[in-house]
Amino acid sequence: MNILLKLIISAIAVLVTDLLLPGVSLGNMDTMNGLLTALLTAAVLGLLNALLKPILVFFTLPVTIVTLGLFLLVINAVIVLIAAKLVLGFTVDSFWWALGFSLWCSRSFKASYKASMVVKSVAVKRNELFLLIIPVQ
Repeated sequence: MNILLKLIISAIAVLVTDLLLPGVSLGNMDTMNGLLTALLTAAVLGLLNALLKPILVFFTLPVTIVTLGLFLLVINAVIVLIAAKLVLGFTVDSFWWALGFSLWCSRSFKASYKASMVVKSVAVKRNELFLLIIPVQ
């Protein structure tokens, strides 16, 4: 359930970023293809971040240290460009649009994920209160 929630939040972040950046496109948003492309893009970005990013960070560690971590932005942009090559319908015009996409998408993902955690904690507290009122047999 947690993975599905993260995928949906990521897809929403991808959709919002597509609407805000003109150099990034998910295809025709009038049909379901745009929404499916957003879900697929979120899934591919998640897989690339889980599998490829640690390897890239390891091999570029000296450069990352010298640039005080700013090179991680370049790695994120490269991952977005790789995802654009893998996902049919997801296009990014240039490296700079990929950099903007990664910055905005990660920002909106973090904000929406924090909001979902607040909703989840309120629901848990409400269930705990419900369990305190009604004794379990």
